Formats: sequence, C-alpha cells, structure tokens
Amino acid sequence: MTVYYWLSDNWIEIFGAVTGIIYVFLEIRQNIWLWPVGIVTSAVYILVFFTNKFYADMGLQAYYLVISVLGWYWWVKGAGRRGRGDVKLKVSHLKLRTGLILTGIFVLLYFLMWFILSRLTDSPVPEWDSFITSLSIVATWMLARKIYEHWFLWIAVNSVASLIFFTRGLYPTVILYMVYLVMSFAGLRVWKRSL
Repeated sequence: MTVYYWLSDNWIEIFGAVTGIIYVFLEIRQNIWLWPVGIVTSAVYILVFFTNKFYADMGLQAYYLVISVLGWYWWVKGAGRRGRGDVKLKVSHLKLRTGLILTGIFVLLYFLMWFILSRLTDSPVPEWDSFITSLSIVATWMLARKIYEHWFLWIAVNSVASLIFFTRGLYPTVILYMVYLVMSFAGLRVWKRSL
C-alpha cells in the first residue's frame, strides 16, 4: 500500500516526468511535436516546482511555455530569409558573437536570480536553482534556433539538476533528469549528423 500512496501523492510529478521524457525523444529526432509536448510538461512542472519552493525553476517553466510557442513558430516558418521565401531552419554551429552574447546573458541572469532568490524567497538552494535556470534559458533559446551546442549546456544542467533534486526528494524528477542526461549525449551524436 505504501507504493500506492506514494504514486497517488506524486502522480502530477510522475506525469510531468513521462511527458518530459517524450519531449526529449522528440527533440533528438527534431520532431516538431516536441513543442506541444513541452508546453504540457512545462505547465505540470510550474506546479511541481512551486510546491517544492524551486521558484527560479518554476519561472523557467513559464519561460519554456513562451519559448515553446516561439520555437514551434520558428521550426514551422523556417529560417525565413527575406526575399527568398521560407528556408527550412537547419542545425548550425554556435557563432562566436552569439556565444559571447549568450554567455553575458547567462552571467547576468545567474546573478540577478541568485540575488532575488537568496534575499526574497525561502529557496533552499538559491545558487543552484539560479544556475540551472539561467543555463536552461540559454540552452532552450539555442534549441529553438537549432544550434547544435545547446546539447553541451543540457549535459551541465541535467547533471547538476539530478543531484539537487535528489537532495530535495523529488525522485521522479531525478529519474527524468537522469534520462535527460543520457539523452543529451544521444542528441549530440544524432544532431552532429544533421550539421
């Protein structure tokens, strides 16, 4: 009966973990259905993270909702070169200038979130919550633009998140992030063939 009660108490988190795994399978295959599945996953995890006081991660899920709509649009519309009609958005390497801008955005977001979480909330791990969230924001934008190197960021995020969520007892989410970690390596390999 203990397993039954645990499942009934955690069914929302389990559902979110399952949709999250489906999302990454679709991401690796560059299947456009990753975006609507991502919207569902994000909506579920807004509740999960709010309940567990991971406020930056909760905000990240709201960002995912917005970027999922944009990513869906960009993937349907394509690269949209002016005067040449729609061109399919292709996997590309990160440009130096874009990388420098994204690094600056990451650093700014990290310190801003860390300051807010450590001073204005009861977050148990403000520095790690800020790290996971800031790097995830950058990685998701890179995914929406089909930039290959986003997989390296996910490897870092998923490694740290697995440890942090384990310490907080979010076991279905730990499993989800461990699957994400393994699948990030698979994504690197599969997307490399698309370059």
